[in-house]
Amino acid sequence: MSKLELGVCYYPEQWDQSLWREDARRMVEMGLDWVRLAEFTWSLIEPERGQFNWGWLDEVIDILGDAGLRVMMSTPTAAPPKWLINEYPEILPVGPDGRVRGFGSRRHYCFSSDVYLAESRRIATEYARRYGENRHVHAWQIDNEYNDHDTVLSYSDAARDGFRRWLEQRYGTIYNLNRTWGTVFWASGYTSFDQIELPNGLVANPNPTHALDFARYSSERVRLFNRAQVYIVRQFSPGRDITHNFMAGSFEFDHHAVATDLDIVGFDSYPLGNLLGSTLSDEDKHRYLRTGAPDYQGFHCDLYRSQGNGRMWVLEQQPGPVDWAEKNPSPADGMVRLWTWAAYAHGAQAVMFFRWRQAKFAQEQFHTALLRSDGSPDQAALELAQVVQERAVLPSATRQRASVAILLDYPSIWAADILPHDDAFPNAQIFREWYAGLRSLGVDLDFVGPEDDLTGYAMIVLPQSMIVSKDLAKRLRDSQAKLLIGARAGSKTADMHTPQNLAPGELADLVGVRVLRVESLPDLARESVRLQDGTQHEFTGWREIIETEHSIAACFSSAYRDGSPAIVQSDRAMYLAMIPRGPLLQTILTEALNWAGIPVTENNRDVRLARRGALVFAFNFGATPQILSDPEDRQYLVGTSEIPPYGVSVWIEP
Repeated sequence: MSKLELGVCYYPEQWDQSLWREDARRMVEMGLDWVRLAEFTWSLIEPERGQFNWGWLDEVIDILGDAGLRVMMSTPTAAPPKWLINEYPEILPVGPDGRVRGFGSRRHYCFSSDVYLAESRRIATEYARRYGENRHVHAWQIDNEYNDHDTVLSYSDAARDGFRRWLEQRYGTIYNLNRTWGTVFWASGYTSFDQIELPNGLVANPNPTHALDFARYSSERVRLFNRAQVYIVRQFSPGRDITHNFMAGSFEFDHHAVATDLDIVGFDSYPLGNLLGSTLSDEDKHRYLRTGAPDYQGFHCDLYRSQGNGRMWVLEQQPGPVDWAEKNPSPADGMVRLWTWAAYAHGAQAVMFFRWRQAKFAQEQFHTALLRSDGSPDQAALELAQVVQERAVLPSATRQRASVAILLDYPSIWAADILPHDDAFPNAQIFREWYAGLRSLGVDLDFVGPEDDLTGYAMIVLPQSMIVSKDLAKRLRDSQAKLLIGARAGSKTADMHTPQNLAPGELADLVGVRVLRVESLPDLARESVRLQDGTQHEFTGWREIIETEHSIAACFSSAYRDGSPAIVQSDRAMYLAMIPRGPLLQTILTEALNWAGIPVTENNRDVRLARRGALVFAFNFGATPQILSDPEDRQYLVGTSEIPPYGVSVWIEP
């Protein structure tokens, strides 16, 4: 599939049956190809245990399929029914405050519950048997948005018991656990695995290895839950693609691991809903209030495309104001079209809009859709029509492998949250900021995980890789890529210990650095980094005192150990002893790309370019027109060299 396919999320159960056939007709007329169904239908299909009501869903599928639409069926496990909760109240998740999280919304289950795992297998089997070989069902979605409402970490009795079993399997003996956790500290040793509790509700912070192990255990439970349903669907629905809709901005479980069990990696894209919580300046939040940060969607498209080995879908695309953020502005006219083409440019095979018709009751009444609740077309429907017209004139194209990769390791993110040393440590935001900096320089990007193939890249970037194994360090060394390595890299072992040779641990021979001390500075410190050309840039937060015999590319200007190295460069790696942001980050990224021989294109702050095969896309996130540098032989397929506000231009690279 190299042409953009379009779809919509549909909830026929929320509307009168008399609308279904007309809805299907209108979907086809709009140019839609796919309809996603049924992720919240368990209690409707099985109102009582063992009593199934399939008739209405059978009818909907036939109506949609006969109209020419392909159906993505979903397993309904994101919202277990009340009768099941009454039978097994232990299914419910427990928050970090120790309170049970009750029935009445969604995601009210604990991944650690073996009872719920068995019930999920049972209902997935019923759905897969019913629709697995239905001629209109061409793909499946498993569950819905793992970790929505912060549900990966549950502190239930089931989680405690499962965690104890997991620890016993991991460590074998309680002696090994005590030694690895360092429980001699604060006299917190154990004499049996059944003494171990979950790392919540403590007087002070938990033992960091205890907390990291619980994060690992919880992530493995997500993978087990997903894999169990994938196995069932594969058995009863051979030949159909299977996906899950990851949440953009979620790092609470290992998406690399879960993605290996999927055919397509999907995610839900809401660029405005996540803007105000970002680390953008207030000026930029105002500037992009109605567009979203220019690199927010691209970050997640590139991340999930990479995890899907090139197969990525946007399973929910924001169509207008959402209802769940702190504030919910409307996107500028043109942005739904821009987001759709940006997703395609970054490798999406399909984009589905959330949702078909705006709900007129319950929790999401303010969440816009393609249609208003009265059935009239909203702005997104108008922009969809333009996308359909433009799709007809664009040739097929496939996203190619990039020359630069960002290494993203989920346990390193968990580790930094557990042991931050700086309450304002940006952690996962570092990845977004480095990604945005590289994209603003015209660089297309892939993501890799710590177990992925690293060969063939000209540069690999490690913004925050706190845990680096011996195997990963060897593969980085063997890759022959230039390496740009951020602070804290290799600073902890997999057991959350300081490496025997100090940080950066397994990377020491690559970077030629030894970290002697770390500190974190408040903004009022007003310290800076002095580059070789004499220019200075302010920095704050994390700082390392290091020793090295390699070339020093920048030093600290500081009241404490003035002149100590801030950036060190060996033949293979540049190592940063601080967290650069703003102009300092841009300067470092530019120097690193030049060092690696990668062309740099200085773009207007509002313009982003992305390449998909021979197609080049230009996107204007700004409120004023932008003029592209235009060679004489450039052939525009969409737009011109002048991109209007919130506009798109596409051309073929000669």
